[in-house]
Order: sequence, then C-alpha cells, then structure tokens
Amino acid sequence: MIQAESARPARARRFEVHGLGISGLSWGDPGEAPLLALHGWLDNAASFACLAPLLQGHHVLALDLTGHGQSDWRSADASYQIWDDLPEVLGVVDALGWDSFNLIGHSRGAIISTMLASSFPERVQKLVMLDALSPGPVMAEQFPQQLRKALLEKPAFLGRSNRVFPSMESAIDSRCRTGLSRAAAELLVRRSIRGCQSGLTWTTDPRLHGASAVKLTDGQIRAVLLGLDMPTLLLAAQTNVGRMPDMVQQAKEYIPSALVEEVVGGHHFHMESATADVAQRILAFLS
Repeated sequence: MIQAESARPARARRFEVHGLGISGLSWGDPGEAPLLALHGWLDNAASFACLAPLLQGHHVLALDLTGHGQSDWRSADASYQIWDDLPEVLGVVDALGWDSFNLIGHSRGAIISTMLASSFPERVQKLVMLDALSPGPVMAEQFPQQLRKALLEKPAFLGRSNRVFPSMESAIDSRCRTGLSRAAAELLVRRSIRGCQSGLTWTTDPRLHGASAVKLTDGQIRAVLLGLDMPTLLLAAQTNVGRMPDMVQQAKEYIPSALVEEVVGGHHFHMESATADVAQRILAFLS
C-alpha cells in the first residue's frame, strides 16, 4: 500500500461551497475517469488513502464531509442530518465540472451516496457501497419522540468540548479500541486532530454524536433504494453479514442492478489487509 501511494501521491484539495470550506484529498490525473469517495461517521478523507492509489485510471476525490477532518463545522443553527451534506457535495462536483461521475461511499458515506444517487441518477454512472446501504428505519409514529430527543440533545452538544489526549499515541490508541488496525487508525487520527492548550483534541464537531431530528421510515428507505437504476456494487464485511442481514436482503430485493459480494475483514476492510482485493473488485466493476 505504501508503494502504491507513492506512485499516486495524494494532493490536498479545498473548496468553498455555500460559505463552508470543504477539504479533501485527490489521487490520479484530472483527465482520468472521475470517482467521488465519501467516508464514514467520524472518519475523514484519509479513509481512502490505502484504496485510492490502487484505483488506476480513475481521478479519485475523497472529501472531508462537513464537521469532519479538515472541513468546516456547520453553523450553530444547522444540523448534521444525512442529507445535509448533499448540497455541498453537489457544489464540489459542479465546481470540478463533473456532469457525471462514479461514486463510492463507506458506512455513513455509503448511505449519503445512495441518497445522492437516487435523487440524481443521471449524474451517477456507477455506485459502490462499502459495508452500508441505508439507515435503520424508524416508524412514522415515532417522529415526535425522535424530534424531542434531537431538540433536547442539541444544546448539550453545542456546548460540549471534544476529548483531550496527552499525545498522538493515546489518540491513536482510542481508535484502535474500536477495532481498527493501528496503521488505519493512525491515518484517520492524523487528519482529525489538532493541538490545544492541554494537548491534542479532535477536529470533529461534537454535534455529530447527537440524535437526528428526522429518521427515514421503511417506505422512504425503500423508495431511495428503488431509485438506484445505475449499476450498483455492495461490498459487505464478512464479519458483519450475520449481524446485518437486512442490508444484503434490501440490496437484492430493492436494487434491480445490485451486485452483492462479501469481503474478508471488518467494517474498515478497505483500509486493512483486504485493500488490494477490494481495489480489484471495484476496478472490475467500474471497467
């Protein structure tokens, strides 16, 4: 992976969309096939630092979604619903002149990708989802309780500070405890941490931990998935398939063009030992 990355080094990117600074990393040449990559919850663009260099023939752009990595936080009156990133994502691809592009998302980024692809199917040539498909549904009758929870939590998270670490090593240790390998954890941590008076702290907006005011119902999720008429690949972590059978079932039932494959490893398989295998599968799918 180190050799591949040196062959296709990452370039820092920065965009201004709707008054927000959106950072990212890109690999490859602008003349190659455009491929947009969206990371998971509390991760950042470095989530694709192992995979992107292997995707030869593609100009890969991985964004730090708002409130993550080196991108700006949303204003105090705003929220972090899964669809709130879509205007800025579209603003970035418009700024690049990408009328259509391939799209890859991991975890929360995969869920955001399905919403983008379903809303603008004419712009997404092919869709790749890494170990996620849709959010868990909430019954329509639960809307008042969900809204109440979000309203009660917002003031608390607006005033909350992120955890402080005495060293980079201790910050990396904290991510390793979630199941990441040390190499993968270090990639993510170094892009999501900054110095503070007492040591080091996350750049991530604490509000990302708060409840969403609105959750999609079963019918809304089904409508999103039925709208995916482009070739679609779902790569599911072998360790998660048994725990999330609905993900595979939904893909097969609601996405007409879905190709579903299992990958050895955990939730971040695209950053660990299966990276080369994942790259080969994606390249074969996109070709």
